[in-house]
Amino acid sequence: VMAMAAALRGPSGRFRWRTQATAGGVRGSARGAAAAQLGMKVAVVDYVEPSPRGTRWGLGGTCVNVGCIPKKLIHQAALLGGMIRDAPHYGWDVAQPVLHDWRKMAEAVQNYVKSLNWGHRVQLQDRKVKYFNIKASFVNEHTICGVTKGGKETLLSAEHIVIATGGRPRYPTHIEGALEYGITSDDIFWLKESPGKTLVVGASYVALECAGFLTGLGLDTTVMMRSIPLRGFDQQMSSLVTEYMASQGTRFLKHCTPSRVQKLPDGQLQVTWEDLTSGRENMGTFSTVLWAIGRIPETRSLNLENAGINTSPNSQKILVDAQEATSVPHIYAIGDVAEGRPELTPTAIMAGKLLARRLCGQSLDVMDYSNVPTTVFTPLEYGCVGLSEEEAMARHGEEHVEVYHAYYKPLEFTVAERDASQCYIKMVCLRKPPQLVLGLHFLGPNAGEVTQGFALGIKCGASYEQVMRTVGIHPTCAEEVAKLRISKRSGLDPTVTGCG
Repeated sequence: VMAMAAALRGPSGRFRWRTQATAGGVRGSARGAAAAQLGMKVAVVDYVEPSPRGTRWGLGGTCVNVGCIPKKLIHQAALLGGMIRDAPHYGWDVAQPVLHDWRKMAEAVQNYVKSLNWGHRVQLQDRKVKYFNIKASFVNEHTICGVTKGGKETLLSAEHIVIATGGRPRYPTHIEGALEYGITSDDIFWLKESPGKTLVVGASYVALECAGFLTGLGLDTTVMMRSIPLRGFDQQMSSLVTEYMASQGTRFLKHCTPSRVQKLPDGQLQVTWEDLTSGRENMGTFSTVLWAIGRIPETRSLNLENAGINTSPNSQKILVDAQEATSVPHIYAIGDVAEGRPELTPTAIMAGKLLARRLCGQSLDVMDYSNVPTTVFTPLEYGCVGLSEEEAMARHGEEHVEVYHAYYKPLEFTVAERDASQCYIKMVCLRKPPQLVLGLHFLGPNAGEVTQGFALGIKCGASYEQVMRTVGIHPTCAEEVAKLRISKRSGLDPTVTGCG
């Protein structure tokens, strides 16, 4: 748990919180610092429960330690491997094959993460935020009890408390051997040695990102999917993502579910699974099994009932209103732990900053969760903002939606003769002029950078007509967005555009 609050020493060595309290990683740190800058007396409570495999980390939460930061760095390591293979086409004399050293990469990534841990500690200290490395739970609606690793208890009370504990990876505990022998994203980034031949179970963005960089680093990687990839994302784009991954060497076991994991005498893991299409049972041997089947909110150990905080009976996430307030008006929940919120670090950070300003009386602004951009860092990156094609048609009706799309070929792919079959863009619009843009979907290099730029325009209510009047920067992949002329309704095949 992480808590952000006033920390004034009271009787019996306890702390009384005069202003505010929160829960959750870099998000909690950012919110604590933001509140402190606004003149509030703040404390942050943070504690990392080790994963079932014993992995633990420092201050900064999921994003910094076992999420966005190490993921993007290892994704970059995998992309560099592809660039090195391209290099001879551009005249560089690079000996092939190029080998990758997992240990060296892991040490560099982990050292950078540790530097961020230290940076958060220094930032909290500089801004007079009191930091407690204790595991907290509610005593009542104004008080939490924190316990150190050694068992020492500390009571803290506050006028306002903010929970931002996030979530942890889900284990399929009904599967024999899953907990004993599998790992999750809580562990993969802290491995000292290469995971070797890996089975990734799941089809979430975490599953596909991890499988993508493992393949890119030269490891034999298989993804086992029960149903569809990237549930909640545009399904045409999701299919193109997996098609590209398959073309780059990632194996896919579709419509399969594991039933047992056994450890063999040589240390390898024998996985048994069922093919849901044929009903047959199959087996395979792997060095590592990575579970990426979703996340569960960190609410079970908070004793929320002691404070009267309501949660969703299905998701166990905390129910909140537009002000981020829980069922107890002075207790708030931010980020992944809150029901109905995007599981994205930037939205949680912004929501926390806006909440701090409201509590200080400096603003009445609330977080707007519409048109939040994001990117899936698979080998061919997928960036999107706004509605998927399916969502747009469900919300507005198929007859009121126009979709412009095109395949394109990045200039960077031409000399190296890379396959660009899955490089694709589509813009989902209202059909009625001026055709308001409902969603943009981009599959290709640097998708995050491209999507971030267009997200501002879409947030401001851009129309298809306005995008078509935008001059593209040549020669870039991003300029292809401003060249989308083919409508799906026309029945024509999307043309291949681009400088290739």
